[in-house]
Amino acid sequence: MSYKVTFKKSVSRDLKKISKEEADKILKKIEEELSEKADANPILKGRFAGLRKYRYGDYRVIYTIIEQKVIILRIRHRREAYR
Repeated sequence: MSYKVTFKKSVSRDLKKISKEEADKILKKIEEELSEKADANPILKGRFAGLRKYRYGDYRVIYTIIEQKVIILRIRHRREAYR
């Protein structure tokens, strides 16, 4: 199943905190992986119930799937991702 990847406005603020090279790698990987296999990643529990996470090195991409869209909500370092 193919998904359309979209980004919430808050993601641009998250990307400004990451180096340009690292941000480019993360975005490229998101387009490759989440556009095809977004439903294969784990569903979060607790405060973030219903959302999903994608791991890329020390960074976590928090997203949700609505119909045929993957909506990226946050991209953060793992120590800050769930605050």
